[in-house]
Amino acid sequence: RLAHTVHRGGRAGTGRAGPGKVSVEVLEHLEHLALVDFRDSEGVERLQKAIQFADQLHEVNTDGVEPMDSVLEDRWCLYLREDDVTEGNCTKELLENARETVEEYFVAPPVNLLSGGESKPLSHS
Repeated sequence: RLAHTVHRGGRAGTGRAGPGKVSVEVLEHLEHLALVDFRDSEGVERLQKAIQFADQLHEVNTDGVEPMDSVLEDRWCLYLREDDVTEGNCTKELLENARETVEEYFVAPPVNLLSGGESKPLSHS
């Protein structure tokens, strides 16, 4: 795997390494998705601990364990109700107000972008 070598206060190069390491590209993608700044040691340490915890799952022996679709799959019914429209029924009119739609869904702009297109990290105070 490509690894991200982290130094206190910043980022360094990439190279091959074992479990718990992340490529620079993946790290930047995670920053964008999670709105967390991994340029400081606290953010990087939090990410490394999460990866180490997740890596433990690779050591679990799942031989003979059938995959599950749901943790509730032993129930014969998941208690889903019909989605009945009781008033309104104005989907077409509502979607006409949207700037962008896909099928019958609104497309929302990314909330983690500033007007210049750069990521805005959350502060954890």
